[in-house]
Amino acid sequence: MNKEILEQYIDACELIKETERDIQRVKKQRKTIVQDRVRGSMSEFPYAAQSFNIHGMVYAAAREPGELAAYERLLEERKARAEEIKVQVESWLNTIPQRMQRIIRFRFFEENTWAEVAKRIGRKASENGIKKEFERFMRDN
Repeated sequence: MNKEILEQYIDACELIKETERDIQRVKKQRKTIVQDRVRGSMSEFPYAAQSFNIHGMVYAAAREPGELAAYERLLEERKARAEEIKVQVESWLNTIPQRMQRIIRFRFFEENTWAEVAKRIGRKASENGIKKEFERFMRDN
């Protein structure tokens, strides 16, 4: 596990939320039903008036129903890849010492500065001390 994957974790979490909103938007587009009434008369005598109710699904402009389904599948794949990264990082976090879990959570997930991390860790921890502890841990693991 490296620092880049930790930074990707935050992006993965946000991407999951954004993708879920996109999926809901696509599903809503697929479920929009419109109704209308058409009136007319026969072309020959007795010219009886007729009325028809019509209804159907509205699809996004220039998109066919199959395109919306394909786009939804693409969004689901994107969400699944982001969830894989999230699970990878979370399972790795469970294997490391609790102090390092806190440091990583404070620094990367909550995006605190090293000084804020040291303050939250407490027990006379210094900014440089916490930073070096993290760097040694990442180098050795």
